[in-house]
Amino acid sequence: MTSAFPLATGKQLGYRTDHVDAFLERARGSYERQGEAAQPVTAAEIRSTAFPLARRGYTARFVDAAMDRLEEVFYERERRTSIAERGEDAWWAETQQLLSEVRGRLERPRGKRFRRRGIFASGYRVSQVDAFLDRVTGMLAGRESLTTAQVRGAVFHPQWRGYDEDQVDALLDCVIELMLAVR
Repeated sequence: MTSAFPLATGKQLGYRTDHVDAFLERARGSYERQGEAAQPVTAAEIRSTAFPLARRGYTARFVDAAMDRLEEVFYERERRTSIAERGEDAWWAETQQLLSEVRGRLERPRGKRFRRRGIFASGYRVSQVDAFLDRVTGMLAGRESLTTAQVRGAVFHPQWRGYDEDQVDALLDCVIELMLAVR
């Protein structure tokens, strides 16, 4: 049997092939049986899916690229369904609300955009998150170019009393959703 993706070699770790294959099979079934699946796969689930690592697993960058494309396909289908059910005006109003919430967070002063972790806990490095969010602000203003892959791939180093990871990750999910909405 040939694998769907290249396998990691040497000491490199890759995504466990059985987990990736099972998820992709579930996604395929959900896509083919639109509306019939008991627990359909969503774009948000695809975005948040993480696979465990193993030796001789699938090379992560190839799986990540496929998951990015898969998310875009599922998002577009969800968008069309939403517009058909509620109308385009309602869908755009929801998108405008999301944009307003994202801008509200981005307009906060640097260093105060998110809740800080406790004194004995680490979070995302504040300076790195703020610098990345400045790029997002530039993108929304049309001065900067960012791709969904760059937003998904953003990595921040740890820092004591850094930004709360869950809040930052939630905002980045909203940014991705906005980017997909305006394509």
